[in-house]
Amino acid sequence: MSLAHQIVERVPFLARHYKKPELLVHDITLLSIMMALAGCGMIYEFLLSHYAARVLGATEAAIFGVFTVMIAAMGVGSFAAARIRNPFTGFAWLELLIAFIGSTVVLMIASVVAITYLMPSLIAQTYGLQGVEFQGGFIQVLQFFANAFPYIMAFFIGVLIGAEIPLIARVREKIYGQHLENNTGTIYGADYIGAGIGAFIFVVFLLQLEHSIAAVVAASVNLVAGIIFFVAYRKNIAWSKLLLFGHLLVAIIVLVVGIRGTHWESAMEDMLYKDKVIHSMQTRYQRVVVTKRIMDPTKAPVYALHINGHTQFSSRDEHIYHSMLVYPAMAASARQNQVLIIGGGDGLALRDVLKWNPKQVTLVDLDERIIDFFSEPYYKNNEVINTPLIALNENAFNDPRVDVKVGDAFLIVDELLQSQSRFDTIIVDLPDPNHPDLNKLYTARFYSKLQHILAGDGAISVQSTSPYHAPEAFKSIGKTMAYAGFKNVEQYHANVPSFGEWGWTIATPQGQSAKQRLQALDELPLKDNWLTQDLLLSAFAFGKPFYDDINHIKINRLNSTVLFDYHRQGWARESANIWQQ
Repeated sequence: MSLAHQIVERVPFLARHYKKPELLVHDITLLSIMMALAGCGMIYEFLLSHYAARVLGATEAAIFGVFTVMIAAMGVGSFAAARIRNPFTGFAWLELLIAFIGSTVVLMIASVVAITYLMPSLIAQTYGLQGVEFQGGFIQVLQFFANAFPYIMAFFIGVLIGAEIPLIARVREKIYGQHLENNTGTIYGADYIGAGIGAFIFVVFLLQLEHSIAAVVAASVNLVAGIIFFVAYRKNIAWSKLLLFGHLLVAIIVLVVGIRGTHWESAMEDMLYKDKVIHSMQTRYQRVVVTKRIMDPTKAPVYALHINGHTQFSSRDEHIYHSMLVYPAMAASARQNQVLIIGGGDGLALRDVLKWNPKQVTLVDLDERIIDFFSEPYYKNNEVINTPLIALNENAFNDPRVDVKVGDAFLIVDELLQSQSRFDTIIVDLPDPNHPDLNKLYTARFYSKLQHILAGDGAISVQSTSPYHAPEAFKSIGKTMAYAGFKNVEQYHANVPSFGEWGWTIATPQGQSAKQRLQALDELPLKDNWLTQDLLLSAFAFGKPFYDDINHIKINRLNSTVLFDYHRQGWARESANIWQQ
C-alpha cells in the first residue's frame, strides 16, 4: 500500500475528499508548486519596483508604477491563458520562460539604461564631436525607451505570472477528470499563502542582496518548480525533449548570472555616474554608492555619496550645506551641552556639532551599515577604501561624547520623551521626503515630539529641500513646524553647487526668534572657514513674491501625504522644464 493510501485511510477528512488516494499526491505537488511560484511572483514585483526606483531615480513613481503595471498585466495573462490548448505543455514552457527572463531582467534593464546614458558620448567620440551636446530626436526617443523599459519588462513578466493560476487550475481539473467546484479557491489559497511567504523572504533576506542575485534566487525556484512539473507530468507534455534541453540551457544561464551577475550589474551601474564608483552596497533600507573624481592631480579627489540615485553630499561643497544646517541652530541656542542629530549617518553634521564642544551628542539614524562605513575601516581588495571619508568627518563617530542610536527616529524620539530627555539644540538632517516612509518624519506629529524635548531657550534646524525646485514642499515644512507648536519659525537658503539652491528651516520654542538671536551677536561665536555673519543673516531673505501663496500651502499631517505630493510635483515640474529646454 502506498504512503498516499495510508495517509488517506488514517485521516477521515482526506478519505471523504480523495476517493482516489493518488489524487492527494497530485494536489500536494500542484499546490506546492503554486505556492512556490506565487512567492517568486511577489519577489519579482518587489524586485522590479525596487530596481526601477534605483535606476530611474523617481523613487515613489517607479515603485507604484511597476506594481500597477504588473497587477494589470497579470489580468491580461489570465485572459491570455485561455488561448493555450494544452495546459500541461503551456505551464511547463511558461515556467521555463519566466526563469529565463527573471534571471536576466535586472541585467537587461541595466544594459538598456547604461547604453542610453552613454550613447551621446559614444556618438561624439566616434565622429570626433567632443563638446557637442546631443538632445532631442533619436536621443530623446532612446531616453524615453530607457525610462519605459522597466515598465515594459514588468508588463511582460506580469503577463506570464498571470497565466500561471488559470493553467494550474486547468491541469488540476484534467487530472481529476471533472470540473472542481472549489478549484479556483484552492489554487488562490495556495497562491496567497505563497505570495505572503515570498514577500517575507524578500524583505528579510533578499532586500540586502544585489538585485541580480535576488533575481537568480527567484528564477532558480521557477526553474526547479518547472523541472518537478516536467518530471511529474512529462507524458502530457508535448516537445518534451526540446523542453528538457531548454531547462539545461536556462540552468546554465542562471548559474552564470549567479556567478557573474553582481559584477556585470555593478559595471553597468558605474556607467550611470560621471565619477568613478569606488564602493556600492545594498543595505536593508537603501542603495548606497560612493564615487570619486580627480579634478586636479595636485588637489584632493572629490568624493560623493549617493543614496537611491540621489546625491547626498560632495566633498567639494558639503561644508556649505553643513555649515548652513548646523551653525545657525547652534549659535541661536543658549547652550550647546546636549545636542540631538536626527539622520546624518555620514557623520558630517556630527563633525560640525563637535566643534562647539558639547558634553554629549545623540545621533539617531536608521541604517547601521552607513554609520559603520563612515566610522570604521572598510576593506575591499585588501585596501581600506573609506579612509578619506572618515577623514572628512574627522573620525566623529569615535568621539567618546557621541551616543549613536540605530533605529526608526519616529520611535526613538518616543523613547527620549519617556526618559524625559532634553536637548539644547536639535539638528534634523534627513533625506528629502521623496518616499512615503520618510513623510512621517516631516509631519506635525513628529515636530511636536521634537518640540517637547527641546529646551525652551534652544533651537532646531531642519533640512527642508530646495525652495527653488520644490517651493511648495519647502514652505509646507515651515508651516508644519509652526503648527506643531514652535513659536518662531523662519526659513533660509543658500546655493550649494552640487544641489543648486537649497533651504533649511529654523525654529525656537519660545523667546526671541533664531534670526533675532543671531542679529544680537557682535560676532560669530565660532569661526567658520566659509560662513560669515553677514552671509548668514542675508540667507533669511527671499524674493518679494516668494511667500505670496503661503495661505494656500497645506500642513503635513501623519495621516496625509501632503509634503510627499508637494515634493514629487515640484521636482517633476522641474524635470519637465528641463526636457522642454
